[in-house]
Amino acid sequence: MAKQSFKEALDSGKFVVTAEVGPPKGTNIDEMLHNIDLIKDKVDAINTTDNQSSVMRISSLAVCRLTQERGGEAILQLTCRDRNRMAIESELLSANVLGIKNVLCLTGDYVSVGDHPDAKPVFDLDSVQLVQTVRMMEKGKDLGGNELNGPIKFCAGAIVTPEAVPLEPQLLKFEKKIQAGIEFVQTQAIYDLENFKTFTKYARQFDVKILAGIVLLTGAGMAKYMNANVPGIFVPDNLINELKEAPKGEALKTGIKIAGRMIKQIKDEKLCDGVHIMAIGKEDKVPDILAAAGM
Repeated sequence: MAKQSFKEALDSGKFVVTAEVGPPKGTNIDEMLHNIDLIKDKVDAINTTDNQSSVMRISSLAVCRLTQERGGEAILQLTCRDRNRMAIESELLSANVLGIKNVLCLTGDYVSVGDHPDAKPVFDLDSVQLVQTVRMMEKGKDLGGNELNGPIKFCAGAIVTPEAVPLEPQLLKFEKKIQAGIEFVQTQAIYDLENFKTFTKYARQFDVKILAGIVLLTGAGMAKYMNANVPGIFVPDNLINELKEAPKGEALKTGIKIAGRMIKQIKDEKLCDGVHIMAIGKEDKVPDILAAAGM
């Protein structure tokens, strides 16, 4: 039996699992291909980041194509930071003719946080307008009002940050993304599941699938760094202490256990429709996280 597409998995009502692969900064793709092969049959789709954190890497489009060639289901991440509307439309056409059927629409991190701080940011569109662009091109027209010789077709999603403070601006933008036509939303990293329940209770009024973002914690230092430097992410003290108390050399194993435990609770309590696992730089640990979750 053929594997379900990501769209079919979302529509089926099953607990959906996606994971993320970060392309390398250079042409040596051996480790990346190994990681794709390791997780492609354990998840419903693999996201490929698009110059994540404004660090230049191989394009998401190229890696999505490689993922599909190896039998995985790819989700193209597309940011507005590096492209004007013509380049974005061209990328969407290109992805569709290469067999990519899923897109995550992102505004993108500002260039000052990355490794090319002197680069000129574009931001011709934002994530809401990007979703609108996808839906317009599906109707056979580009943003200039010109007819396309063949429309595109995507399962389109976006992100939301449930732990943002204040939360209201996030919810307003979330509603705009839904109105623009997203079918799924991935959250930024969540660690406080009681807080997450408040968000999902609000989000359930909309017809959109929710995937909870799970970032693998590799140690107490990483958790503290994210609390201090990453807006919208808060790792509670009890988890930081659990990582601190791990035996020497066991912090990563503890992080895997925490991620697995959270996924299991989300699934068992039916808090949302699935999870998106971000094992940043540790993609080979995704099978271990799923095993820790009993999946």
